[in-house]
Order: sequence, then C-alpha cells, then structure tokens
Amino acid sequence: MELDIQKMIFEFLGGLGIFLFGIKYMGDGLQRSAGDKLRDILDKFTTNPFMGVLAGIIVTVLIQSSSGTTVITVGLVSAGFMTLRQAIGVIMGANIGTTVTAFIIGIDVAEYALPVIFIGAVMLFFFKNKQVHSIGQIILGLGALFYGLELMGSGMKPLRSLQEFHDLTVSMSDNPLLGVVIGTVFTVIVQSSSATIGILQELFGQGLIDLQAALPVLFGDNIGTTITAVLASIGATVAARRAALTHVLFNLVGTTIFMIFLPLYFNYIQYLQLVMGLNPEMTIAFAHGSFNVINTIIQFPFIGALAWIVTKIIPGEDMFIDYKPKHLDPIFIEQSSSIALGQAKEEVLRMGNFAALGLEEANSYQKTYSQKHADTALQLEEAINNLDRKITDYLILISRSQMSNTESEEHSMLLDTVRDIERIGDHCENVIELVGHQLTNKVKLTESAKQDLEDMFQLTIQTFKDAITSLDDKDTSLAAKVLKSEEQIDKMERTLRKKHIMRINEGECSGSAGVVFVDIISNLERIGDHSVNIAEAVLGYRN
Repeated sequence: MELDIQKMIFEFLGGLGIFLFGIKYMGDGLQRSAGDKLRDILDKFTTNPFMGVLAGIIVTVLIQSSSGTTVITVGLVSAGFMTLRQAIGVIMGANIGTTVTAFIIGIDVAEYALPVIFIGAVMLFFFKNKQVHSIGQIILGLGALFYGLELMGSGMKPLRSLQEFHDLTVSMSDNPLLGVVIGTVFTVIVQSSSATIGILQELFGQGLIDLQAALPVLFGDNIGTTITAVLASIGATVAARRAALTHVLFNLVGTTIFMIFLPLYFNYIQYLQLVMGLNPEMTIAFAHGSFNVINTIIQFPFIGALAWIVTKIIPGEDMFIDYKPKHLDPIFIEQSSSIALGQAKEEVLRMGNFAALGLEEANSYQKTYSQKHADTALQLEEAINNLDRKITDYLILISRSQMSNTESEEHSMLLDTVRDIERIGDHCENVIELVGHQLTNKVKLTESAKQDLEDMFQLTIQTFKDAITSLDDKDTSLAAKVLKSEEQIDKMERTLRKKHIMRINEGECSGSAGVVFVDIISNLERIGDHSVNIAEAVLGYRN
C-alpha cells in the first residue's frame, strides 16, 4: 500500500491545530465561567505549600494548561505577590492539574465529537446569556479537542506500515532515554504537554507504540512543558527565574527517579490496566496522573531544599515586596476601635513608604533608563493598589463600631490619606509610562532639562517623605514645612515650564521632548498637592 505522505501530514497538522484550539477555547470558557478569579485563588490559597498544591490543581483544571498556571505563578513571584516556597507548591499542583485533559481524552467519546461541536455552536450563536455562552465555549472546545485527536489519529494510522517508524519504536523500547528526548523535544516544539500526551494516547491506542516505549516519552513530555515558564522568566526578576528553574528541576528529578525504577513503574501500570480494565488511552492517562501525583508526594517534603538549590544556582538579591497587609487583624475591631485605628495607621504608613520608594525608583528610571527601576516601581504600584483596597475595607469595618469624636476624625483622616497615597502611586506610574514613551520614540532631553527634573524630583520626594513622617509622629511643625515645600514645588513647576519653552524656542529641545518634560513635572506637582493634603489632615487633626 502506497503512503499518501501529504494527506498524512495535513491530517496530523490540521488535527493538532484543532486540538490546540480546543484546549485553549475550552480553558477560556472555563476561566470565564469561573469569573476570572484565578489570581484570587492563587492569592487566598497559597498560605502554605500544601494549599499551594491545591491552588495549582484548581487553576490548572480551570485553564487547562500547566504552562499557563506556571506563567501566572512566575508573574506573581516577579511582582512580589508570592514567595518562592509558595510558588513551588503551586507548580507541583499545576503538574497534577494538567493530567485532567488526559483523563478527558481517555473517555472514549471521539465518535460524538461533531455533535458536541454543534451543541457548543448552538449555545454560542443562538443564546445571549453570558453564562450560556461560557458553557457553549467549553462544550465547543471539548468537541474540537476530540475532533482534532480523531484527525491526528487518522493521519498517524499509515505509520504502522512504515518500517522506519517501527524501528524507532523498537529503539525507544530498548533505549528509554531516547523516548525521554523525543518527548521533551516534541513538547518544546508544540508548547503543550496536553497535546503531546494526547498524541501518545492515540499512538498507544492504535498499537503503534508499546507501553514500554510510551512511558519514557511521557516523562519527556513533562520536562518539555517547562520551556514555557523558562521563556516567561527571561528578563524577569531573580525570584521569577528561580520559580521557572524549580519547574524544570521538579520534572527532571521526577523523571530521573522514575527512569531508575522504570521496570517497577511499568509493572504497576500494567497491573492497573489489567485490574481496572482500562482502555489504552485511559492507561496513558493513569500513567501520566500517577507520575505527577507520586512525583509531588516524593518531592513535597523537600520544597525547602528545592528553594535552597535554585537560590544557589541563581544567586543575587531580589527585591521582594510583601504586598499583603501585616497589621489589619479583624480581631482588633472587636476589641477596641482605637487599637484597630492604630493598626490601620501602621498599614497606611507602610503604604506611604512603598509610594516613597516608588518615587525614588521612577526618578532612577528617568536618570538611568534601566528597566529594572521601572519594573520595581510598577511592582510597588501594584502593592499600593492592593493595600489601598485592603485598608479601605478594614476602615469600613471599623466605621461600623462605636467611635469617639477623636476616633472619627482620625478615621476620616486615614481614609483621605489612603486615597492620596494611592493617587501618588498612579502619578509614579504615569512618570514610568512617560519615560517609556521617551525611550520608545527616541526622544532626547538636554542635560539642562535632565538636571531640572532631578532637582524637582528630589524636592518632591523629600516633601512627600516629610508628609508621611508628620503623619507618623503627628508632627505639626513638619506638616507646616510640607506646606511651604509644596509652594516651592508649584513655583518650580512654573519656572521649569517657562525654561523649557525657551529651550524649545531656541531649538535646543524638540516638541516631543517638551511634551514629555512638561507632563513629568505636572505629575510631580500633583504629587506635591497630595503631600499637602496629608500634611493638612495632620494639622487639622491636631487642631
């Protein structure tokens, strides 16, 4: 029988494309129907590594991609939202969660793929309800997943008559390491372990590969899936690179252990297949699931050791910003509104320190154009926004309890101060965006303009720091100094604006440079205004 190579390749590639579309579309539908609260799940359930594993499983089941979960985790670590130890738990959970796709494939409903696609399409095109749309998306994605698999299977069927393919599978049975390499390389290319496991299920289901050759390929698929997190961590923070390396190490160590005990594992899977009467696809699903669950159980007690190893491999200080509140315990509200207000104030001061740091980083970015300063400033802005929400919620809870007039005044002052600090964080972000625009469009500022910006930055930073200190110490003399400093900032802004217009008129600066310069000093002037609001609140509270 003559092989139709073109038909074989087209069916395989087309099937793979439809399969990947199905996984993505189904994951998007699940994510949408879950209310897109993935970050919240990872935030609330990562208090310890065990909860991290559970969070990793849940999120991966929702988005149908362990790579996706790991990339989100790397992003959260990079932004200081999660520690490395918490991230390791999530990564372990993600590996378990991704096995769900293989179990779905193991349910033999491929012949119903087209009707399933039709049902999903009907729900998408004939209903206006958002929830029905999300469910339709899940069903259509599921149908596409099965149809893509069927097409791939059809494309791979002629391989059984190909002697070279038969020789390759024999080599893989004799040399398991070759199987690991093939699995790794193919998953790196496809960027989806779910897809490569699905292909493995089809090959095994059609008798094109035996179990002894399939298991090492499965291990390789798990190593290959780590490439996405590695790519996501390039250029990221030290902590993010460590999280990505943990994912690689976790799967490498797991594969090494399972390769050492391959005969034992092979017998275990064969026993499962026999006792449970599993079909070939479900056998691979159980093999995949067992690998990730057992690997997690083995390595879970060594999370601390894994964190230590990656810290040694990737050295360097990483600025970790603990964005979570440290002082807002609801128990204080029940005990005493006065103590609770004191705790809220501590958190407001912490938020103010983050804003001061953000200002300094924004200044460093406009001076050096080093991206690390921009990244740190944006991390601090995220931390400020989070604290803004948490402190405001806490203050609302306090307002429900009985307060004296003095306590009510302090309560109002803290609410106003939180709002002012949050706006200062926004102005820092504006400055970062303006400098980014300057770099992208190759806008040049003169040395004179740069020095003017530096002078205004220094005055603004000191004014804001004085405002925060006056709040901390209830220092009215320092608060009065802030009012005078803000007048200087206003005067400086007007003077610098005129100077820059002169530079533009004399041809020293371009119009684009003028826009960037004027917008930066406007943002600094607004920061001065918010600093005065904080100082005036201190003066009003004292009076």
